[in-house]
Amino acid sequence: MPESPRSGAREAGRWLAQAHHDLADGRLLAEAGRHALACFLAQQCAEKAVTGFLLGQGAEAVWGGALADLCEDAVAFDPTFEAVRPIAILLDKHNLGARYPTAIPGGVPAEAYDGTDSERALEIAGEVLGFVEGRP
Repeated sequence: MPESPRSGAREAGRWLAQAHHDLADGRLLAEAGRHALACFLAQQCAEKAVTGFLLGQGAEAVWGGALADLCEDAVAFDPTFEAVRPIAILLDKHNLGARYPTAIPGGVPAEAYDGTDSERALEIAGEVLGFVEGRP
């Protein structure tokens, strides 16, 4: 049976390509002082990398964007994901926290995030992306 255009290696490659773009764009935003959005894109990079891995392994559908859940699903295909899971889940707080004022008591994400936050988030995203790309 031929591979669907939305499954397998082709689709995994598309997700990984976008993960690379998100990481690069996050770095540009951090350089411009847009730290909250850079942190969000770091989370998106890692989310897309793990989603790409899952699709490449034959997962028919990947639901949700929480790295805690995505990495747990990835462990079923490759137990070494257990090693990256604890660091990857640190990015989950940026999925909503970096975007919505309700996540920051008395302030807004754009004022609450700083260079230390974006530097660390982008570092983690790069580690997750590198880990995924190192999988067979």
